[in-house]
Amino acid sequence: MRKASVSRKTAETEITVEINLDGTGAYDNQTGVGFFDHMLDQLARHALIDMRVRAVGDLHIDDHHTVEDTGIALGQALREALGDKRGIRRYGECALPMDEAQVRAALDLSGRAFLVWNVEFPSAKIGTFDTELVREFFTAFAGNGGITLHVDRLHGFNSHHIAEAAFKAVARSLRAAVETDPRKADAIPSTKGAL
Repeated sequence: MRKASVSRKTAETEITVEINLDGTGAYDNQTGVGFFDHMLDQLARHALIDMRVRAVGDLHIDDHHTVEDTGIALGQALREALGDKRGIRRYGECALPMDEAQVRAALDLSGRAFLVWNVEFPSAKIGTFDTELVREFFTAFAGNGGITLHVDRLHGFNSHHIAEAAFKAVARSLRAAVETDPRKADAIPSTKGAL
């Protein structure tokens, strides 16, 4: 089974992440940041990755450290669960509509971390959540997961819809990329022989 558990403790946060890449999308995420929990739930559900996140952070300062450090731990867990990446499809893409918003994501589980982020939010906040933290999360997730990740907002004027479409588009792309390719289930998906 492709599972991983990662714990991360700093002076700012204490985080535990458990994932199962071959799950059903079950989730139990508690970070103390309501909107972020909702986005992590979407990530798990639409990627069909079972996910349990527990985070205690310095929320009396702001949400930044909790969101970023959760991205770090989640990326590390993904990398660990993938192992040598034998048999995976490696690539995934999705153009996801949510009402007036549409966000396109494309990713490569290449081991080479890179984020291209073309997502602007009309508002600085969604409730009390800073919209700039969406990018911070994906920067940390891609960087620590070894993911080449491109995210583009194609349409949208509601910040909640744009953020949710981004998480769901990445989730659907991730679902495709981590799935086993039945035609090459025993091979590393690279001419180099390693990822």
